[in-house]
Amino acid sequence: MVGAGPAGLMAAEVLAEAGIAVDVYDAMPSAGRKFLLAGIGGLNITHSEPAAAFLARYGDRAGALAPMLEAFGAEAVREWVHGLGIDTFVGSSGRVFPKEMKAAPLLRAWLHRLRGRGVRLHMRHRWLGWEAGGALAFDTPAGRTVRRHDAVVLALGGASWPRLGSDAAWVPWLAGRGIRIEPLAPANCGFEIDWSPHFRERYAGQPVRAVTLALSDERGEWRRGGEFVVSGYGVEGSLIYAASARLREGIARHGRAELRLDLAPGLGIERVAEELAWPRGSKSMANHLRARIKVDGAKAGLLREIVPAADFQDPARLAAWVKSLPLTLRAPRPLAEAISTAGGVAFDAMDEHGMLRALPGVFCAGEMLDWEAPTGGYLLTACLAGGRWSGQGAARWLARRNGA
Repeated sequence: MVGAGPAGLMAAEVLAEAGIAVDVYDAMPSAGRKFLLAGIGGLNITHSEPAAAFLARYGDRAGALAPMLEAFGAEAVREWVHGLGIDTFVGSSGRVFPKEMKAAPLLRAWLHRLRGRGVRLHMRHRWLGWEAGGALAFDTPAGRTVRRHDAVVLALGGASWPRLGSDAAWVPWLAGRGIRIEPLAPANCGFEIDWSPHFRERYAGQPVRAVTLALSDERGEWRRGGEFVVSGYGVEGSLIYAASARLREGIARHGRAELRLDLAPGLGIERVAEELAWPRGSKSMANHLRARIKVDGAKAGLLREIVPAADFQDPARLAAWVKSLPLTLRAPRPLAEAISTAGGVAFDAMDEHGMLRALPGVFCAGEMLDWEAPTGGYLLTACLAGGRWSGQGAARWLARRNGA
């Protein structure tokens, strides 16, 4: 097992349950580093929405992931967490969290169970690829070492947060062995916008709450409500992350992407125009927007940033801007800053059990595969389900190889 993140540890657990001796190697000083960091603000384990809606979150890769998620979906993840002695609850958004909201207790319980089942963890072992004959080479504090195993599960992550170990060093090693790799790209990432210096200085770091984001592209219309954050470079946050795949693809095709914001989703355009036409007397426009349609703070700042000054004097034209304010995005943020990674090992490079067709006995799992999903528990669930799937595949392959 190479990689001690959720996918690798889940594969290790499945193999250990099958009575197979398991060694787990990882470059970091301890297991689950990215998992722990992701859980600092409250570990989102999975999501409670219906299975069909849950699966749809994986977009074009829903079909490839379906067998894994049907075998180990959201309810199974919750049961597995409960089996570690960790209670869970469903938040108001439908997201599922551990009762203590922390990743560390869950990881400690999991590692304790794995060690109890004989799993051996080898930390500070950075994989260097294959030696002649298929042995694995590692750089360790004691120097270079070579290990040989009957089967290998690679769960090496993508290329986001490289300081935690996901540096995509594996890409040339697998590509050199004939494995098709889809180009890695940022997912769940922020996007750059050319803000004016005034807007950037005043509003960077401020949230934009209760808006609806809409975009139109080759796939059709997309619309969702939520919130995001203005940053010094552009925009980030949950609503932007949910649209990041389509925004990234739009920029790749056209050099830019445009989204439109409804700043007052609870009001129709006629109502907004009526409210804005109300005499404001000595009130400033900022106070008028806040009092009549509850648009203030960064929302009002966005209007001032984008809308021509003359249109503030025409309630109908200003209402049209409020209900459909365009933002032009020029680039995604660098991959190293992204929450997760798109691209990776192509599904057609593997058989139905996760084994690489060009490398018998070598399986892949987790974020290094070519899929992506929004935040909200979908990333972790697919990593756990994929690790379990590949672990089972490796166990079956070993049983056949050994004539069991």
